[in-house]
Amino acid sequence: MSNTSDAGSKNADGGYAVRVVSSISEFDREEWNTLSGTSKANPGPAYNPFISYDFLSILEESGCAVRKTGWQGHHLRLEKADGTFLGALACYAKSHSQGEYVFDHGWADAFERAGGRYYPKLQASIPFTPATGPRLLAVPGVDAPATGAALATALRSVAEGVGVSSANVTFAEAAEVDTLERTGFLRRTDQQFHFFNEGFDSYDDFLATLASRKRKALKKERREALAEGISIERLTGKDITEAHWDDFFAFYMDTGGRKWGRPYLNRTFFSLIGERMADDVLLVMARRGGRYIAGAINFIGSDTLYGRNWGCIEDHPFLHFEVCYHQAIDFAIERKLRVVEAGAQGEHKLARGYRPVTTQSAHYIVHPGLRRAVAEYLERERREVAQVSEYLEEHGPFRRG
Repeated sequence: MSNTSDAGSKNADGGYAVRVVSSISEFDREEWNTLSGTSKANPGPAYNPFISYDFLSILEESGCAVRKTGWQGHHLRLEKADGTFLGALACYAKSHSQGEYVFDHGWADAFERAGGRYYPKLQASIPFTPATGPRLLAVPGVDAPATGAALATALRSVAEGVGVSSANVTFAEAAEVDTLERTGFLRRTDQQFHFFNEGFDSYDDFLATLASRKRKALKKERREALAEGISIERLTGKDITEAHWDDFFAFYMDTGGRKWGRPYLNRTFFSLIGERMADDVLLVMARRGGRYIAGAINFIGSDTLYGRNWGCIEDHPFLHFEVCYHQAIDFAIERKLRVVEAGAQGEHKLARGYRPVTTQSAHYIVHPGLRRAVAEYLERERREVAQVSEYLEEHGPFRRG
């Protein structure tokens, strides 16, 4: 694969030009924040903290998403012929498939057994963040569908031109996947569990939507989670100190080390988040015996609370559910947030009032043979995801009618 520090300008359909750059810092901060959804101040889709300039630059500046860790920036900048900025796509050249949450290890193994070379690949996503959000980013006021189509075409052209196996756009919005599919990408679906705030004024209002047996079970679970003298603190903004980050990072490293072997985020990342994005953070901390013993970090969008990482240094029954799921629902109801996205996987979330939601991604496979095999696999997988989602919705904890 060629050097990705700057691929220069390439022609794209519709008289556009696309430039590939190796770092978010090569965009001007104010310029990036004109893109829809990247800033609380600009119009367009709801604010999503993960596509903000701050979050993406912190991932790079902290050393979490850089060439050394297998996340080489390969970001697309779309312009008019006269250089007017129109849109962008956060993208990375990857030498592995870790930290993505949309698993393609089987594709890689099959292709390499057949004599192919799956890595490097292009990954248009937010590193280590399985949260749906816009990927084909457009400046408000431009023709957003045309800009999205131009970015999709450009990504495909770049993939074909730089010698990668594929270009993968993960946790994209459904309309964007429609655009990518029209450009030759293959649609993939998966499942998460989200809480939907139906205008509740309190947690009890939410409980009233559940079957009686489920209501009683959750009340008991919340009581038992706080047994043994455990208390909960919710922190955001200037109330979060470096001492809090020290404690939370210890939880993250303990749990992440056991679960993944090598946690993806370092201590510098959390300090920079606290410095630049504290108002977008909800830190839920559990305390017992005068010290913190567990915690979860959430990010706050304009209408969504995004649950991210959890960790603990003591094991207590139901504490994970309280810190990660019940407290998130409490906060969303208080803040009048519409949705809680509780991260990847986890059918146990269903019993706690979270509903199955289909997530979307799109994949352009350069090699024709691998493309045919993946297309057949994805057709079967989409049917299975739809069937499981329908079954889980029917067997959820909510009252009938």
